[in-house]
Amino acid sequence: MSDPLPDPFEFIKNLWNPMGLPMPGMVAPTLDIDAIEKKIADLKSVENWLNLNLNMLRLSIQGLEMQRSTLAAMKAMQSAPADAAAQASKNPFPDPAAWWSLMQAAAASTAAKPAEAKPAGPAAAKAKSK
Repeated sequence: MSDPLPDPFEFIKNLWNPMGLPMPGMVAPTLDIDAIEKKIADLKSVENWLNLNLNMLRLSIQGLEMQRSTLAAMKAMQSAPADAAAQASKNPFPDPAAWWSLMQAAAASTAAKPAEAKPAGPAAAKAKSK
């Protein structure tokens, strides 16, 4: 009933090393310079491959962001004429020249009124009473 717990390192060693080869990192470092240089070259090639994949991923993300921006701009351009038509229907003076001529006509009609039509202020009332 009291079976000893299995050694986890022995279990990993059996999984990793079914053919009896030494586990990497679990043995003394090698003293062979050629083996070290080969391992360095292998690791550098893996690093370059990973950098290439990272750059491809970044380019894919940037491409998708540009596509999203382009589609948003196109949608905004499609809704701009509809917004302009709605804005023009709200504005009673869509033509600035028509607005200017209306303002000039109003100014001319105000200037044509006689000066007597203006109400007398408190200063004018005091001047008349003296």
